[in-house]
Parts: sequence; C-alpha cells; structure tokens
Amino acid sequence: MAAEILKKADDRMKKTIEAFRKELSSIRTGRASAALVENILVEYYGTQTPIKQLANLSTPDPKQIAIQPYDKGSVAEIDKALQKADLGAMPKVDGGIIRIILPPLTEERRKDLVKLIKKHSEDSKISIRNIRRDAIEEAKAKKAKKELTEDQEKHIETEIQKTVERHSQEIDRRVVSKEKEVMEV
Repeated sequence: MAAEILKKADDRMKKTIEAFRKELSSIRTGRASAALVENILVEYYGTQTPIKQLANLSTPDPKQIAIQPYDKGSVAEIDKALQKADLGAMPKVDGGIIRIILPPLTEERRKDLVKLIKKHSEDSKISIRNIRRDAIEEAKAKKAKKELTEDQEKHIETEIQKTVERHSQEIDRRVVSKEKEVMEV
C-alpha cells in the first residue's frame, strides 16, 4: 500500500520534470534548434497538427532552422502558424522549404528568457509540491481507514519529501544549465 502511494507520486513528479524539460527545449538560446518550432500547431485539413508531424525539421547552421513540408500544399499554413508563433524572426518561403534565420539575442532578451526559465521552474516546483500534498493526504486517508499504520504513514511522508527534494534538485540543475546556455554570447 505504501509503495503504491510512493510510486504513483514519483511517476507524477517524473511527468512534471518531463513537461519542464520540454518547456525548456522550446526556449531559444543562441543556437538554432528544431525544438523551437516542432510543437507549433498548424491548421491542417481542419485539425491542429504539430509541425514535426508535417515537415522535416533541420538546422543547417547555428542561426537557421529549415522546415521542409512533406506535403507541398501545407507550406502556406505552416508559414502562417510560424508567423503567429512570434519567434522573433520571420519565416521565409524558399521554394518548398521554409527558412527561419534567427537574429542574435540582445542582452535584454537574454535576461527576459532567464526570467521565463525561472518562472517555468517555479511552476514545476509548485506542481511537485502539490503532488507531495496529494500523496500525504492519501496516506492520511488510508491511515484513518486503518489501511496503514502510523509508522507507515510517517515513512511515506519521509520518502515523499526525499523524492520532492530529488526532483527539485533536478529542476535546479536544468535551470542552471539552460541559463548558462541562454547567457552565452
């Protein structure tokens, strides 16, 4: 019973970390990355579809993202979605390929990106703390129903706290790494 509560909480925390990792990958650094555009949704035959399902994404050089749609008829829709996405660079249609040339980041923009990274990290930590609260409440409810002993409940609380600390440290490590990446000139 106790192991089940701990596993469920740990799995939910891992999903939070994965979502945080995806958010970080979509934040622009000094180098071009296909992750900046891969999840932008495009209206394609009446459904919202991520660009990565509609096109081959590549970075031919550090300042450029090339998007080569599988269906040449989707170029206009992809172009429109990229313009709406506000990437800080306008896409250019070059035959059947869409190219995005990323301008260098200004110091002010780099600082704004660091603030955004910190906001995402705090949101993720709040989510992890909410998962901790849910697990502890579940343990208390099971103790009240006499499904867990008091020692088991205390053990769950201790282990959940260790898990929270481990995942919070993982978030902090990712934040430091991404901030360094963003601030490099």
